[in-house]
Amino acid sequence: MTAPAKSARKTIPKSRLIAPVQPLPAELELALARFRLRATLRLLWLEKLWGEEGAPDARATISHDEIESNLADCDSPQAESSWLERDESTRRYIGKLAEVEASLASDQSSRLAALNQIFGLSAEESNLLQACVAVALDPSLARVCAYLQDHTGRAYVTEDMAARLFHYGRSSVWSAESALFRWELISSKDAGAGEPRALACDPQIRDWLLARHTLDEALVGVAHLHAPQSPLRLWPVEETVRFINRTIHGSSPERARLAIVGARGSGRKTFAATVSAALRFPLLVIEADQIDEQHWPRVFLRAQRHAFLERCALAWTGEAVSRRLWPQSVPLFPLQFIICEVNQEPPPVSELIERRIKLPALNIRERAELWRGYIPASKKWPKEDFEPLVQTHRVYVGDIADAARARVGNAEEAVARIRQAARLRLTGLAQLLECPFDWDDLVVREPVNETLRDIVFEARNRAAFWEKEQARRMFPQGRGLMALLSGPPGTGKTMAAQVIAASLSYDLFRVDLSAVVSKYVGETSQNLERILSRAADMDAVLLFDEADAMFSKRVSEVRDAQDKFANTDAAYLLQAIESFPGIALLATNQKHNIDPAFIRRLRFVIDFEKPDAAQRFEIWTRVIERLAGCERVEAMHDDLKSLAESVDATGAQIKFAILGAIFIAKRAGRDLEMAHLLRGLERELAKEGRALPARDRRRMMRDGA
Repeated sequence: MTAPAKSARKTIPKSRLIAPVQPLPAELELALARFRLRATLRLLWLEKLWGEEGAPDARATISHDEIESNLADCDSPQAESSWLERDESTRRYIGKLAEVEASLASDQSSRLAALNQIFGLSAEESNLLQACVAVALDPSLARVCAYLQDHTGRAYVTEDMAARLFHYGRSSVWSAESALFRWELISSKDAGAGEPRALACDPQIRDWLLARHTLDEALVGVAHLHAPQSPLRLWPVEETVRFINRTIHGSSPERARLAIVGARGSGRKTFAATVSAALRFPLLVIEADQIDEQHWPRVFLRAQRHAFLERCALAWTGEAVSRRLWPQSVPLFPLQFIICEVNQEPPPVSELIERRIKLPALNIRERAELWRGYIPASKKWPKEDFEPLVQTHRVYVGDIADAARARVGNAEEAVARIRQAARLRLTGLAQLLECPFDWDDLVVREPVNETLRDIVFEARNRAAFWEKEQARRMFPQGRGLMALLSGPPGTGKTMAAQVIAASLSYDLFRVDLSAVVSKYVGETSQNLERILSRAADMDAVLLFDEADAMFSKRVSEVRDAQDKFANTDAAYLLQAIESFPGIALLATNQKHNIDPAFIRRLRFVIDFEKPDAAQRFEIWTRVIERLAGCERVEAMHDDLKSLAESVDATGAQIKFAILGAIFIAKRAGRDLEMAHLLRGLERELAKEGRALPARDRRRMMRDGA
């Protein structure tokens, strides 16, 4: 029998098993050597004392010799210094220590020296830091600390121990206001009742000294580096760089904070990163919304410390930025950015030079170039699809980049993607409405229909028009597309808004007035401002239902403070609407209650009337055809005509009457008949206290039979 073959084993190269040890930077080797030499000298002195009073042996009890030694002050700083100078055994250590400390003193370019310069450390502070750094670099030195303190539980640096090592006396010379503790370069932890505080070098400081570019643990999950990209032509990069250079590098250097204002996806962070890169600063973006109130001061401090260490600019983003106060006790890195939306800039800080930069919207040419740049395949998309995408949809560079990441394959998919991204901007501020209707579903008078089509045409072509310099000069205000839809309930105002939005491939958002109108002074205008600022550059149609509640007439005779503030709110709303550059439709059934000054600012005022008999018949037949089929419409044609002529009803009442009738018929197991329609209609009329006349009901039932 043949012996089984031995399984093949891969031989791992020896070089992969034993990785080469990376040497420490020279200044850190010197810091370690210095700590060891000073610890050795202290140890020699303590061993001399212990030899005279008996070995310490981590005493559980206090010996008579120890008490006598303490009372005689044998371990005084003066006695120790005198002995170290006289004793022959210490001379070679003292000589070596002098060489090491001379080398450290001459160092002006290392990271250890830079740490002293950045945070303005005194000689005493630098010495304490070096002691903590030494233990952090070589944890075995923690046992040396315990031995020097004659206490096995004190395996750490203490201020008293450091004071003796560096010959500062019996106890600490470092205050709580020291830069070491203020900047958290070393941590100070309570070690228990009666025990001295345990000191340790912050891990981030240790890593930085070792040239490891790690993120501070307090910033993990809330901060990231943002890479620069080629700037857009209209971005004021050069002008901004010149301003920052004058501010932070001028004859009297100041600290600069720039508020970069724009909508989400407008490239605010990329703009800040591009400006920072031109100044040779990386950009660290910090998401303020991810930081709770309790941890804000510490994260803020760590962010500033990280900026000084890594020489990076900071960009603060998120809604929380506008309401968070910047701690005044923390020195600020010279260059900071605030990434915010319109009217959400934070309160000013007195020691900062502030500047506000609003990023311009993309023009049609830039949008076309970006689509082709991010999605090269779009160059082959049909012209009739690509041009409406570019001209009608006012997207941002972030929207186009997102569509590219989603690998959209055509213009239709691109529109769907950018609409999905835009919806997030109004989350919690307005309700997204479905828009399933088209022009055939909308039954209104011909003049109303034509005016609605005018709105759609202007909406499609307005972007190119307002890019013309003369148009903007002639109309510095009032570039928005505003229409008032007035009429009784159920006459098609909301459906008209849905048809307009669907025709434009825009989303329709209904503004919830309960979330906007407030009884508190100034809150109504603030709430509306949030909505309008976010919707200003969106591909969306805003629908304000019950607009009379928000844009009511101002009080002509001011009787009290409430009247005064109500007029102030109304004046602000007029100004805000006039400045709004987007598309807004306002629906009301009480046009007479709306301020005439507001109506004059609208582009369109459309009156929706109750449908006449011919329109009612059209609505009856169209809805039944879509829900029950053409056969039912043909079977009830004459009855429906008679019903339309006899009963005054709105379009909404007719729709819901048919809906109720369909379920009544289903319950009876029959096809839809006139009797079912009459029952459904009676329900709707009853909502407004009306009833179908008995004579008309009998006649229609008889005719229907």
